[in-house]
Amino acid sequence: MRKATPVKYGLFVWAALPLAWCVMNEDMMTEAERALKLTEPNENGAPARGKGVFYVHTLGCQMNVHDSERIAGVLEADGYVPATEEQYLDHDIDLIVMNTCAVRENAAERMYGTIGLWAELKRERPNLQIAVGGCMAQLDREKIAKKAPWVDAVFGTKNIGSLPQLLDQARIEGHAQVKVKEELNYFPSQLPTDRASKVSSWVAISVGCNNTCTFCIVPTTRGKEHDRRPGDILAEIRQCVEEGAKEVTLLGQNVNSFGYGIGDRFAFSKLLRACGEIDGLERVRFTSPHPAAFTDDVIAAMAETPNVMHQLHFPLQSGSDRILRAMRRSYRSAKFLDILRKIREAMPDAQISTDIIVGFPGETEEDFQETLRVVEEARFSSAFTFIYSPRPGTPAAEMEQIPHDVVQDHFERLVALQERITEENLKTFEGRDVEVMVTGASGKKDAATHRVTGREKTGVLVHVGVPEGEPMPQVGDFVTATVTHAGRHNLIADPDPKAGQTYAVRH
Repeated sequence: MRKATPVKYGLFVWAALPLAWCVMNEDMMTEAERALKLTEPNENGAPARGKGVFYVHTLGCQMNVHDSERIAGVLEADGYVPATEEQYLDHDIDLIVMNTCAVRENAAERMYGTIGLWAELKRERPNLQIAVGGCMAQLDREKIAKKAPWVDAVFGTKNIGSLPQLLDQARIEGHAQVKVKEELNYFPSQLPTDRASKVSSWVAISVGCNNTCTFCIVPTTRGKEHDRRPGDILAEIRQCVEEGAKEVTLLGQNVNSFGYGIGDRFAFSKLLRACGEIDGLERVRFTSPHPAAFTDDVIAAMAETPNVMHQLHFPLQSGSDRILRAMRRSYRSAKFLDILRKIREAMPDAQISTDIIVGFPGETEEDFQETLRVVEEARFSSAFTFIYSPRPGTPAAEMEQIPHDVVQDHFERLVALQERITEENLKTFEGRDVEVMVTGASGKKDAATHRVTGREKTGVLVHVGVPEGEPMPQVGDFVTATVTHAGRHNLIADPDPKAGQTYAVRH
């Protein structure tokens, strides 16, 4: 089993996410040989351990989750084996990899706290290896090895492929191996991948970011933007579909600037339209765009390409033009709202979420009122609301910070406003038919109804009741059902066909 139920250990959750590889060696195993090596049982009937049993603990954004798929693929290609559920629960692990995030202020504390608990486990299992990668590794480098000498390998965001060699060298030399590059020598999508889901796939179209937002550490940890060739992206998407994927999400720090480096400002809209030509690809989503580069051709491509979903994550960050200027966000609130107007004119059913930072240095009550005004007018389906967190090395960290009680007050008022808007928005779905791609069982049932869960076309989470006597839909099936109730953050569809409510399954 490649994805085990999370197990609490001390103060943290062991969240196993399947993940990825590197090392482009000439004597690489064939897929069949690798499968045999990884699954063949030992003489006593126990699962094969290969080069070692591993799991990956992932923190942060979708890009990190996708990187973790690469980490797992890299390890499996080198002969490591994902933990079974039993091994996972029993802590019968030979290798733990933490893929870190650096966005929040407490990222370092979380990282050191967790690997500190792992040190206790390593004392019990001296042969256990621990590796730390991702954005915090890119930033802290040698510091991690010095502060946590029980760590065997530290690798940056551009060094996923080097992990197996670092682990081998650590065994030989008996101390931590560190490899963190500044330049991107190969695109991570060239690496083997162990995908977390067979029906929904992440596909990176670019890495890095060319923006200079004063609050953001991403350009430091991920570097300048590098775009993939469109042909390589489409080839990966086709491969995902051949392997059973029905939905892909295109990933990038700023997806709609894709192609700008070669002077093609229409490259992203062309890519969306090309996705519409791929047989068997039911749904296409993307994240995240930047408002400054969100052009009319992208709106048209979304509206006119049938398998591109009318779902959009559109980061506002602040409704105050003064604060947007201090953030170095190259748009103002009027432009942001004008783009939303165009999107909804082209796609009235569009569900638009956002990011908002509360308490950015210098934010006044007047600035905050501007944010409330824009949120009320924008009618976001949901918002990821963050209290500003200074990141060392960013310009905003040097600015005068706002008292915590003021920031907390702003945060609570904004959350309350967005909760109301979200609830009102979800109420509009009641009585409507929605098509839901099943991603699993909801775990909720009563005497007459079992439920499956998934997302409808615009991304809203829906729990669908299966009428009595009907077979349970499987992951990847599409269920069309009538919404019977709107919750605070999801929809319930418990249709009664006898009452004329819709329930139908498409495989």
